[in-house]
Amino acid sequence: MLPYAPVLTRDNLSSILLRMEALPAIDDLTMRITATPEDAWRALLGTMRSQTAIELPRVLVRVWGLQEAKRVGEWRDVVSVGDSVLGFAVAAAQAPSSLTLRGSHRFSRYELRFELEPAGPEELVVHAKTSAEFPGVLGRIYRALVIGTGGHRFATRRMLSSIARRSRSTKTS
Repeated sequence: MLPYAPVLTRDNLSSILLRMEALPAIDDLTMRITATPEDAWRALLGTMRSQTAIELPRVLVRVWGLQEAKRVGEWRDVVSVGDSVLGFAVAAAQAPSSLTLRGSHRFSRYELRFELEPAGPEELVVHAKTSAEFPGVLGRIYRALVIGTGGHRFATRRMLSSIARRSRSTKTS
């Protein structure tokens, strides 16, 4: 295992994630949505739950060095530090305003922070802020493949669109 990808367990996850230093900023993608903060929060958790519902074969997880390989927690109305979905673990959660997810594998350490910022009555701006580092030659190649091709922006925009769509369908009366 490489030194930048510590072995995470439910017992040590919180302390490891909180000790991770700030990573270089990649982007801050936003989408304006019509929803209450509570509806948007449920939509965010539902998006993460569904978009990461796949399970990778163990051999691929091991070869890739992926630390967060399965879902831990329900991902319904509440998440806690240590809950995880494929590729991400909750580093911090402050419902219904922010969710910080972190993860790592052999080619990268990364953070995806969602912020739900009020923009008017039942209107929010949802930020998806990505930070990451890509150590070594293989990391630089991986960055070119993921960031350079626009694949990361496409996937993140898709998450934001899902949050907007789910917010409309989960509106409370």
